[in-house]
Amino acid sequence: MTDTVTAYVALGANLGDPVAAIAAAFEALGGLPDTRLVQRSPLYRTAPVDSSGPDYVNAVAEIATRLEPLALLQALQAIETDAGRTRPWQNAPRTLDLDLVLYGDRTIALPTLTVPHPRMADRAFVLRPLQDIAPHRVSAAQLARVADQRIDKM
Repeated sequence: MTDTVTAYVALGANLGDPVAAIAAAFEALGGLPDTRLVQRSPLYRTAPVDSSGPDYVNAVAEIATRLEPLALLQALQAIETDAGRTRPWQNAPRTLDLDLVLYGDRTIALPTLTVPHPRMADRAFVLRPLQDIAPHRVSAAQLARVADQRIDKM
């Protein structure tokens, strides 16, 4: 088991009841073994990026965890599956999406996991909620690059 690590998880949903799905996911994150939910960002409504379907509801959670990165990824995928997530095609609309965007200060490059998340700097729906709970993790330059993406605090 590792020391406790601060990790950040991006949450999104645009099928079913996205607000309820995000709320349940926050609870599920706090219920993971050796994991504590530290903070949750406000919810945001965003247009799909590289996707289709209705608007998304997005947020970011800060967790303190002793789970190793791959064990955490597996736990996140299990939460998605429990929420009815299917993967019919890449970037398909979804009942729940959980992405491990940061795991401490570690850089991870594995076939199944890349951290920091490779597209987080291109997505306002990750950067804005992350800025709410961890402003030291988001730069003004990053926010400027995504300023053209519609994102509304709920």
